[in-house]
Amino acid sequence: MSALERLAATVAARKGADPDESWTARLLAKGPEKCAEKFGEEAVEAIIEAVRGDRARLTSEAADVLYHLLVMLAARDVSLADVLAELERREGTSGLAEKAGRKG
Repeated sequence: MSALERLAATVAARKGADPDESWTARLLAKGPEKCAEKFGEEAVEAIIEAVRGDRARLTSEAADVLYHLLVMLAARDVSLADVLAELERREGTSGLAEKAGRKG
């Protein structure tokens, strides 16, 4: 099991935890919209570090982005396995062809 899979399992386990005892449970208790907002904030911070070129800070912010992505997904009952299955479905497909196949 990868670190990302272990983190996803921990996030899932915290869904029913006491918000006073778990940061993840506290985020999830605030609802999907707040989880999405927090993910967006972390993504912007990662973008800033990517532009600045600070490798260590970008690495740290990228870890925050992955964590908050998993929390946001959990808030909407989407698992890491669901996302990985979608990536596997797309594997071997040209990015241009995949985008052309999307609706909207």
